[in-house]
Amino acid sequence: MKHFFLNEKIILGAIIINAIFIFAISFPSLTDHPWLIFIDDLFILFFLLEAIIKIKNFGPKKYFGDAWNRFDFFLVMVSLPAILAYVLPIPSISFLLVFRLLRLIRIVKFMHFIPNMHHLMVGLGRAFRSSIFVLLALFFLNFILAILTCHLFGKAAPEYFGNPMISSYTIFQMFTVEGWNEIPPKVSEYYDNEIYGAFIRFYFVLVVLLGGIFGMSLANAVFVDEMTIDNNQVLEGKIDQLSKQIDTLEEIIRNNN
Repeated sequence: MKHFFLNEKIILGAIIINAIFIFAISFPSLTDHPWLIFIDDLFILFFLLEAIIKIKNFGPKKYFGDAWNRFDFFLVMVSLPAILAYVLPIPSISFLLVFRLLRLIRIVKFMHFIPNMHHLMVGLGRAFRSSIFVLLALFFLNFILAILTCHLFGKAAPEYFGNPMISSYTIFQMFTVEGWNEIPPKVSEYYDNEIYGAFIRFYFVLVVLLGGIFGMSLANAVFVDEMTIDNNQVLEGKIDQLSKQIDTLEEIIRNNN
């Protein structure tokens, strides 16, 4: 049994099966299905037993020294109320549902088996750090445009710009170039003026160009560039090595001549 619970591939398989049962229980017609809920609860006991065996085998210090083990142990602990509901009166079903959904996070352990995962995570961290200033610039651009547009067109289209929060969401939607062309005609209908209508269309085209075309494209370019910089460094290293070999070969030829 000890070798069974120490086999990470078996545990990963159990996580996948458990996720399938949680997926099935999420259907309204199966939410209260007793057998599905019972099997799902058995998985809690399974993962609890896994944690106990690993703690006994590795020792508490070594077990909790691993980030994945701490992550697993936390999810097991927050899932225990579903088991306690069999012996204790826990009335809040939604309360138990939250803990059940939290167990889906265990699927993140898939990343543990991805080849070169360390390089991928390093690349992601570097990309986020490099993109932070671009994202902040986009945030402040969204903030300024949301307030400005709220004051300009809040009365004309309250469903889009009625308050700064709604306006901020609409501006972000325009940054993603999602359905933005429906908004200018809606605002123009309120004023019924061709000159003002032309200004409105120009204004929203400018918003899409600044945030959607230039801003989002810049953020994407910076992120992708930082993610692929490792490959570029490897290629540059090979080119430098090849260049040195060519220089050495040329020097040998000159000496022989």
